[in-house]
Amino acid sequence: MSERDEGTSIRTFLDELDYTVFGVGFVVTAIVVAAFLLRPDAAFDRMEGTNAFLWESLGWAYLVSMFLLVVFVLYLIFGPWGNIKLGAEDEAPAFRFSAYFAMLYSAGIAAGIVFWGPAEAIFHYSSPSPLSGAEAESTSAAVAALQYTFFHWGLSAWSAYVIVAIPIAYFAYRRDAPMRISTIIGPIVGFDNLDGPWAKAVDILAVFATIGGIATTLGLVGNQFLVGLEYSAGVGLGDTGTVLVITGLTIAFTLSVALGVERGILRISIFNMSLFAILTAAAFILGPTIYIVTVGTQALGGYINEFVTMSLYLGAGETGGVGADGDFVGAWTIFYWAWWFSWAPFVGLFIARISRGRTVRQVAATGVLASTGVTIPWFATMGGTSIYMQSSGRTDILGTLEAWGFDEAVAGYPLFEALPAGELLTVLFLVLVTTFFVTSADSSTLALAMLTTGGKEEPSTINRVIWGGLMGALASLLMVGGGTEALQQAAIIAGGPFAIITLLAVAVMILTFGGQRAVFLEETESTSASTGVSASEDD
Repeated sequence: MSERDEGTSIRTFLDELDYTVFGVGFVVTAIVVAAFLLRPDAAFDRMEGTNAFLWESLGWAYLVSMFLLVVFVLYLIFGPWGNIKLGAEDEAPAFRFSAYFAMLYSAGIAAGIVFWGPAEAIFHYSSPSPLSGAEAESTSAAVAALQYTFFHWGLSAWSAYVIVAIPIAYFAYRRDAPMRISTIIGPIVGFDNLDGPWAKAVDILAVFATIGGIATTLGLVGNQFLVGLEYSAGVGLGDTGTVLVITGLTIAFTLSVALGVERGILRISIFNMSLFAILTAAAFILGPTIYIVTVGTQALGGYINEFVTMSLYLGAGETGGVGADGDFVGAWTIFYWAWWFSWAPFVGLFIARISRGRTVRQVAATGVLASTGVTIPWFATMGGTSIYMQSSGRTDILGTLEAWGFDEAVAGYPLFEALPAGELLTVLFLVLVTTFFVTSADSSTLALAMLTTGGKEEPSTINRVIWGGLMGALASLLMVGGGTEALQQAAIIAGGPFAIITLLAVAVMILTFGGQRAVFLEETESTSASTGVSASEDD
């Protein structure tokens, strides 16, 4: 790049900034990174204390909030507001469905899906949910393990994203509002006041939630690489290796960012979904196919029948979770719900960005039903195979986990090792987790850049690189200092406050779409009067 081009890029970056959101977000994040770097013990103690308070005192709020979101999303899919267009009435969707779904799914929880696919069910098989009443490592525990895994990664996991995406897309494409999280509160504070203090506060909160959520995923994926190297080749890289691997991942998605949505994110997303389908099919065919179908079907039935009970179950202080003391619900469900809330700002904003021309029903059904429909076969295959290998004595996955300090990242390696063509499947598994993460990180840095430029849909590359670097630094420090447990605590802290914004989004949609539906009926009746078709028939 010439000096002139470099100067132009810097000027573009400076001219596009929302200095309040960018400045506060950057400074506070830099302070957090510095705190973990300079005074790690004190920083981790403070984080653990905050996490314990949220877990023990406000766990019910996470559960109730997510349940309400699922109920509302189902209403959007099957109710009368589903026909509302996110754009002009005659506007075609910006992307064909296959491309749209590939980007939506890859940007969502896909990197986490690959990480936890072989791991979560085997943990629940060993330490079942108290709600199931199953005996550890029994047949009923196998069904309950997959059931709870479906619950954690099914409808609830995707609902928060859609709840954030739809009002932003509606206001952006119907009322020319800026493409940022604070647009959600436009009807409350007035669209002319989206540069006011309340709107700035919402966008700053979204920045913090996004950083916490993506740093968690970046750390988990980096750890999976490190564990894979050590398990397969006996190469242990230590803290330096952790920083180098996470830095490498950061560079990878930063390079993709420069290509933009159509050339970068879209192409990698299509590759992701193709490889995802291949790996799922290969493990299903080469693994215990009948067992996967049998146990998976029973678990799906239990998930559907007991969805409400699981959604509102708080437990009674039983122990369980991710290799640590604590309540099962807190260690698993509350962590996941907080993680989804922390991802909601950037995934929701990204979905809004690619949803122009679609209806409310299309976005909600694709984002929740279709995504869940793809996710469940993956977890049934990976979790079912993992449990079968353990129960049949084909391989000791639980023993491997114990030997590795119950590090979830190791679970996939003995699983694939026990299957035919295990080495090839392991390589494909690592490629998939990398490319899925790249698209998630792409969308997150794009969202952060949009948030810190007042809603600019094509922010400068410099802005995205800055946020990518900060997230990489934070993930490295969390992994070096506290590992997976620290990442989970960061997700709970970052995601909790944003649950309030998602509930606000529901209220805004009720007020806005209720009025929009009335207008729609008036227009329909007017058209019917001139054509001789009744409004009820047309509807």
